[in-house]
Amino acid sequence: MMHLSVALPLIIGLVIMALAFDFLNGLHDAANSIATVVSTRLLTPVQAVLFAAFFNFAAYFTFGLKVAETVGKGIINKDVVTPQVIFGALVGAMAWNVITWWRGIPSSSSHALVGGLLGAGIMHAGPGAIVWGGLTTTTVAIVLSPVLGLIVSMLFFLLTSWALVWATAKTAEKGFKRLHLVSAAAYSLGHGANDAQKTMGIIAVLLYSQGLLGPTFHVPTWVVLCCYTAMGLGTLSGGWKIIETMGSRITKLSHHQGFCASAGGSVMLFAASAFGIPVSTTHTITGCVVGVGAARRASAVRWSVAQRVVVAWVVTIPASAAVGALFYEIARAL
Repeated sequence: MMHLSVALPLIIGLVIMALAFDFLNGLHDAANSIATVVSTRLLTPVQAVLFAAFFNFAAYFTFGLKVAETVGKGIINKDVVTPQVIFGALVGAMAWNVITWWRGIPSSSSHALVGGLLGAGIMHAGPGAIVWGGLTTTTVAIVLSPVLGLIVSMLFFLLTSWALVWATAKTAEKGFKRLHLVSAAAYSLGHGANDAQKTMGIIAVLLYSQGLLGPTFHVPTWVVLCCYTAMGLGTLSGGWKIIETMGSRITKLSHHQGFCASAGGSVMLFAASAFGIPVSTTHTITGCVVGVGAARRASAVRWSVAQRVVVAWVVTIPASAAVGALFYEIARAL
């Protein structure tokens, strides 16, 4: 452990970097919660990002901190973490986020952070640093979250279509317009509950590693508030390239489909947050959008775009891990 007087400026710098990642996460993942309401023109882009930012922050008053604890001590052993490991993890995640944001690819900020943490942690302490239980749960969720999201959203679409079979198209769409807004709010709440907590875990384990939390790992209230604020500000900055991919290029959405996609995603995020599983909100909503598109007809989904998204999912953890490992070595050398 570094002497505190020497480490303090470094710790402050890393906390600022972590909050910058959270800001970038909000910007990068804004499309998750507002793509459906923008593409269906339920809200204007400005209204949508304000709407999403509000409900992202509202998650602070609704959910616990299980996801933050998983990221803080359930991926890499908290006792081997150093400032250099955190630096490598954050740079690895941020670099991948910038690349995919620039290309308009809805990759996972969550798994970029996990990858960066793994790469830096393994370079520091070897494979023994990995907490295999937490990593296994997280990687299994990479597959399950979009698949279950697809199934749940498809079921929502089929059941609501059957329930309103006698309603006129105009009446049904008017009702789904209101429900779509409610489901989008719920999804934004779930996004704030799951995504912002990952950065909380990173900051908390950094503070713990330097003896600033005492003998017990926990997430201080000021860290919680700072992370939710940073993510809310990032969401306000938008993410228009990814919104285009999520909201219109994969499949064209109606209010009925937008409601079912957001509702299915909300169910998945609420369940994951309750169990402390850091799932990818990007993966989840993409699966939901594909599900409602395929429920209408398989040809309604642009499978070439969906395939490109899946490729980005597969390479996210190894790519960010490689960058994380590289920057850990640079930080150690300096």
